[in-house]
Amino acid sequence: MIEFKLPSLGADMDQGTLLAWHVKPGDTVKRGQVVAVVDTSKAAVDVEIWHDGVMAELLVQPGQKVPVGTVLATLLAPPAVASGPQSEAVLASTRQAVSPFARKRAAELGLDPDSLRGTGAQGCVTLADIEAAARSRAPATPSAVLPSAAPDRQQDMRKAIAAAMSRSKREIPHYYLSETIPMASSLAWLQQRNQGLPITERILPAVLLLKAVAVALQRTPELNGFYRDGAFQLATAVHAGVAISLRGGGLVAPALHDAGTKSLEQLMRELADLVKRARSGSLRSSEMTDPTITVTNLGEQGVESVFGVIYPPQVALVGFGSIASRPWVLAGKVDVQPMVCATLAADHRVSDGHRGALFLAELRELLQRPQALAHADAVPSAAQGDPT
Repeated sequence: MIEFKLPSLGADMDQGTLLAWHVKPGDTVKRGQVVAVVDTSKAAVDVEIWHDGVMAELLVQPGQKVPVGTVLATLLAPPAVASGPQSEAVLASTRQAVSPFARKRAAELGLDPDSLRGTGAQGCVTLADIEAAARSRAPATPSAVLPSAAPDRQQDMRKAIAAAMSRSKREIPHYYLSETIPMASSLAWLQQRNQGLPITERILPAVLLLKAVAVALQRTPELNGFYRDGAFQLATAVHAGVAISLRGGGLVAPALHDAGTKSLEQLMRELADLVKRARSGSLRSSEMTDPTITVTNLGEQGVESVFGVIYPPQVALVGFGSIASRPWVLAGKVDVQPMVCATLAADHRVSDGHRGALFLAELRELLQRPQALAHADAVPSAAQGDPT
């Protein structure tokens, strides 16, 4: 018998509310399949299963709030594989694609989301679709309960963020470094690359920065991983947690998987999809548990720099401010160049300032040759000589 437990979907989660099951007893499931929806303090999350098997018993029912680690269901080992077409696993029955938060809101409003036409990716019914359908109905009797739902979620989110950040500052001995990086080469290359392309195919500077961070970590891998049980656990890939602000307030930082081994075009598509799903409440549990480092970019807000707080159990956070024209000495002369301030918050239990400085130096050099970051292949170190 295999136990399926409520996973921790981040350091700021200690409990969750089961919203829905997508399977029933007797269904055959495969590793990575979404089987349930859980509401955290931040969002409704599609929870994937991590074993092949057959659902035996559902122990927690929709609407129940349970602590992290609670056994939600039990599975039987998968049946022996037979030959022929009947050997294929039988998946749970499909239904209209609806984001988890949209399905929850529909239940609150008494709407059937499966009857609506979605405007999201691949026809998915989004929260905006639910709200639009609600507005189109005849005015209903005012409710004294529903208006408090949003404030309650915001309050819960602020409490969760406060708990995680308090833990971080209490347990992690932070050190901070910053580096001002010339961006003329990167912006010129991006402008040339994007020229004549539709908006949907253009690469944003934020994607180039993400790729550069992922590649720079090849030289300083001790910034990419987790500190658990008194020891550092090195991550084998860079799953960049991207800090995304939510429309109602608060933020999430889901993972952009394998950021160092994907082309800029693929990263741009995946980032756009990740932001859209984060703000419509349809993230997956693997995206919430996998980030190996967090990248926060407040350039759109016009701030010069941001010094973030590490999200445990990660051991580093990279921040970017706005790209702005500033005086810069070039070839002995003062010139005006587009610059960005890159910052690093790192865990002194795992690395020292020397290693952090090497990371920022590598990041700076990579951004001077953006064409090398364009492809999915790993980029060699930009530094000369001994990489240590």
